[in-house]
Order: sequence, then C-alpha cells, then structure tokens
Amino acid sequence: MSNPGVQILLRALDTGYDHKSWHGAILKGSLRGISPQEAAWRPSPKRHNVWELAIHAAYWKYSVLHRLRREVRFPLKGSNWFPRPEGEISEPAWKADLRILEQMHRDLRAAVAALQDKDLETVPEGSKTKVRDLVLGAAYHDIYHAGQIQLLKRLRTAP
Repeated sequence: MSNPGVQILLRALDTGYDHKSWHGAILKGSLRGISPQEAAWRPSPKRHNVWELAIHAAYWKYSVLHRLRREVRFPLKGSNWFPRPEGEISEPAWKADLRILEQMHRDLRAAVAALQDKDLETVPEGSKTKVRDLVLGAAYHDIYHAGQIQLLKRLRTAP
C-alpha cells in the first residue's frame, strides 16, 4: 500500500463524514432528512441549532484545508460560528449550506489524498499542529458534532 498514513487519514475522514462506521452517528447521516425548520430549531435562545452546527463543521474542514492549500477561501464572510438561518427559513438556504459542507469535505479529502506520508509530520505555515493531527482533528470534529446533532433531534421531539 502506497502512503498508508494518508490512507488511514482518508478512512478517518470518510468514517466521520459519509461512510458507515461502527461508532454510530456520522455527520452527513445525522443531517439526512432534516427539514429547514428542524435545522433552525434551538433548545434555547443562546444555544446553537443543527443548521449552525452544519456550517460550523464546514468552516473547520475549510480551516484544515486552508492550512494545506493557502489559496482556498471559505464562501461565507466570518469565521467559526455563523448565525443560521439568515432571514427566512427556507429549503434553498438550508440546501445551499449543506452544499458548502459537502464541497468543503470533498476539497479537504482531495487535498489529503494528494499528500505523501512524509508530509504528515510537517507543520503547515501559520499552524502549530502537524498535518496528521489537523486531519484527524477534522474527522473527530465531524463525529463530535454528529453526536450533538443527534441529541438536538431527540430534544426537539421530546415530550
């Protein structure tokens, strides 16, 4: 196997985002079938909703991607947390943000696939963290927020 370290990182990204995994919820699966109204629901006024968690996850995929490919830019203004929805709750706006998440995942995965194992121990410009740990962090981040989304879905329908 060529570049086994890179292959492990790709597997981690996949099983955190869109490939079935033994650990339970994955990010894309936790978002499947959620309506814009469900995505906008908050357990209380100062808490994040599913929609905000989804775009936050997209931003952190971008953050790792930007460390690997400096020329990449996030399609929204701001950083980390983005108030959602903006304006009216709508299907097109929800789908557009899900497309941003999907695109950031595909772009990050492609950037990781282009690496060599020797690159994994390097620290990218503007970072204090090795490439290997940045990519693993992105995968763990997806799993963490997938669990939060599952909890929010249950809270929303609790009696």
